[in-house]
Amino acid sequence: MDVSFDRSAHFLYSSRREQLIEHLFLAELLRALWLRRIYDAEVLKAEVDAAGYDVVVEVGGVLRHIQLKSRIRSGRASAVTISTALSAKPSGCVLWILFEAVTMTLGPFLFFGGGVGEKLPDLGDRTARHTKADSTGHKAERSAHRRISKSKFETLNSMDEVIDKLFLSPAETGLIE
Repeated sequence: MDVSFDRSAHFLYSSRREQLIEHLFLAELLRALWLRRIYDAEVLKAEVDAAGYDVVVEVGGVLRHIQLKSRIRSGRASAVTISTALSAKPSGCVLWILFEAVTMTLGPFLFFGGGVGEKLPDLGDRTARHTKADSTGHKAERSAHRRISKSKFETLNSMDEVIDKLFLSPAETGLIE
């Protein structure tokens, strides 16, 4: 079996890759929770991408609306587009999943959001633009979307760090007394 890197597959089948990354993420999240003896996690999938999130995950009474983004680890993207609708969700957040192109191994993860029970930090005023231009070459603004740079994200190196960030208060993680 040839496991060499096929860059074209990543853009030709980007929708399928996006679904694969989502399924891998949820499987790894649920496995890590299971190993922590947390058995009652709930996962809900958005049918329509209109409210700014892809999945809703509840663990221990903490509900997170999560927008998933992904990028090959060696990729150059330095920002992502986030729907302003996510700001209305309690504990809404963005998880930018970096992955290895050949093996599809996930991590590290980049987190943008507030603590448990907190809203998203301010999204700023960098309005996103459509990726494709119209017939005149103009890329229209997407008024309900903001462009957030990678520097605004916190790096999480493991699924355990993701779980702590998503579902534990700072006191529970030992970060504050």
